[in-house]
Amino acid sequence: MNILVLNAGSSSLKYQLITMPSQEVKCIGLVERIGMDDAIFTHEKGTQKHHEVCPILDHTAALKKVEVALMNSDYGVIKNVDEIDAVGHRVVHGGSTFTKTVLVTEDTKEKIKELFALAPLHNPANLTGIEVAENVFKNAQQAAIFDTAFHQTMPREAYQYAISNKYLIEDEIRAYGFHGTSHRYVSEQAIKYLGEKSNKIITIHLGNGCSISAINEGKCVEHSMGLGPSNGLIMGTRAGDIDQSVIFHLQNKYGKTADEVNHILQKESGLKGLTGHSDLRDIGNLAAEGNQDCINALNLVAHRIKKYIGSYTAILNGLDAIVFTAGIGENSSLMRELSCKNMDWLGIELDENKNNKRSKEIREIQKEGKKVKVLIIPTNEEIEIAKQTYELLNS
Repeated sequence: MNILVLNAGSSSLKYQLITMPSQEVKCIGLVERIGMDDAIFTHEKGTQKHHEVCPILDHTAALKKVEVALMNSDYGVIKNVDEIDAVGHRVVHGGSTFTKTVLVTEDTKEKIKELFALAPLHNPANLTGIEVAENVFKNAQQAAIFDTAFHQTMPREAYQYAISNKYLIEDEIRAYGFHGTSHRYVSEQAIKYLGEKSNKIITIHLGNGCSISAINEGKCVEHSMGLGPSNGLIMGTRAGDIDQSVIFHLQNKYGKTADEVNHILQKESGLKGLTGHSDLRDIGNLAAEGNQDCINALNLVAHRIKKYIGSYTAILNGLDAIVFTAGIGENSSLMRELSCKNMDWLGIELDENKNNKRSKEIREIQKEGKKVKVLIIPTNEEIEIAKQTYELLNS
């Protein structure tokens, strides 16, 4: 079965064509800067790489570009769109409605639309990807895979806020959690890798968006993000945890509207707010040159991660392994070092040489004999989406 996996962002579209159940990746690609005259399109088939800069003004044009590439005589992988059996779509927010992968129906799309307010940066783009794919791949079955679904195993004490019960019962205001596809994938890989020594795991997804999960015997029991994907760890442009008094202060002292404060916390905070840069690579380089704002930002990020590791170890009543994943988690030895520094009381201590090595394989980076395994596991949300789509259609 050929499954096209789509991950539509507000100005980007990632895709992979995967044959299931063998998990053979036939091609991967990325459209960046959608809506611009100088959009960037990249398509890879094995060692072949096609790259071009061209106008791609909306998601429809982006997916048409993907369609043409898939059937290209030089670097394509199919001869006809009907060879695509299914399309698996990443959807960020599924609320409490979606606890598992589902086939896309009109009702599904309407419910995704109802959740726009909870994930304004993501759900609208996800729905656009679904609607465009339905028109391009007319004979393929469409499936929606929700980032929030993996976290639906959290107990009530983890997901309920300390506000009137009616807000939970009537309005479903609660913590939902995000990056679930990534947390599910890497936790399953960790359990496979470690075997019986992996009942209590903390998975740390560090990218432009960041989150951390506590996983007990394969099930999520705590997570750093909540009603929307904005709290918890410090992120590229998002503040993460913040005292709600700050919101009221910005409104009262500066006359900011709720929308303006939301914009500040979502798009002008985090690393960008602290340093003027949202890319950790730039911040790391500037910190090495002595930039105090960047040094401070790195310390703040690491402090927040350590705070969560400590609290989640308490929730789990112990800790067998920590997993670092996603762009920063997999590639930044500096961020891993800072996040695990002075944690030896918990049995967490990195081996500097192991931490600095680069590899695409699962690897351990703790010192020999240490109680807690520290793993780097490359996430593969696309494989996880293909797997869930395949299981849904063959159940």
